[in-house]
Amino acid sequence: MSALYPVLVKLEGELCLVIGGGRVAERKVKSLLEAGARVRVISPRLTADLQALADAGVIEYRRGRYRPGDVEGAFLVISATNDPAANRMVAADCRERRLLLNAVDDPENCTFFVPACVRRGDLTIAVSTGGQSPLLARRLREKLEREYGPLYGDYLALIGRIRHNIIRSVSDPVRKEQLLEALCAPEILDALENGDYDRVKELVGSVDYGGGS
Repeated sequence: MSALYPVLVKLEGELCLVIGGGRVAERKVKSLLEAGARVRVISPRLTADLQALADAGVIEYRRGRYRPGDVEGAFLVISATNDPAANRMVAADCRERRLLLNAVDDPENCTFFVPACVRRGDLTIAVSTGGQSPLLARRLREKLEREYGPLYGDYLALIGRIRHNIIRSVSDPVRKEQLLEALCAPEILDALENGDYDRVKELVGSVDYGGGS
């Protein structure tokens, strides 16, 4: 298999289809909802949590088994059933319509993989094993969660605001690059790693971009 191309996708308002109503499907649905997607679920039955989401109108739900063509109109599809015949049908439909498909525990039929993610505000660290070992991806994510705590999200928000001001007000490209480099200086990252956010703010605040060129 060729190397995978990593990408983060905006799903706000997009229709995403999940086939299956078990625990795995539940996790997929909740992640899609967090991304702002519209979610449609097709399954003979749902977990209690998914049923509650359907009853509240948070997700669309069609009770029953997958039927040919049910993927029509979807932006992407996740197949999370334990029905091999249904999974084959979903994969064939997605290939025919050139739709992105994540087939759980079936890497050969996947056209995209969902990585294990650490989220700290706007910072996303993603780990993928290309479907070979979701458990390893989870273990690595847990390790990263310990190494990169919530302060990284605060730091990113802080330097993001300053970066915007630098880009807007500093015209000299060399000076601009120097200032952006200074926002991620090793001593700042060391203070962040040590959990000393007061020191982080002090060091970031010392970056003088002068409000001009």
